[in-house]
Amino acid sequence: MAPADAGDAYPMRPGFDGAMAGRVAECEGGGPAAGGAFGGREEFAGTLTGEYVDHGDPPWRWYRLVGLSRKPASYPWDAVWCESGSLFFADE
Repeated sequence: MAPADAGDAYPMRPGFDGAMAGRVAECEGGGPAAGGAFGGREEFAGTLTGEYVDHGDPPWRWYRLVGLSRKPASYPWDAVWCESGSLFFADE
């Protein structure tokens, strides 16, 4: 699911980066920790589609990661949007 846009002053601008498509990557992010007031770290691994969404001012770029080979046990989806600064590449 893409970052939320409802009622946001900064529209999301989708795009495609062919140089990112097919790259195997890992990303980390945070989600709310169950029963707590703080977020926890979550790790994902999969393949980038090349799809991205720019959002904010200045814009943050979010890439779509699919075919997840690593994800939290409680994460039910097979895709995730990762902020570009949180991506790590297997080929680097």
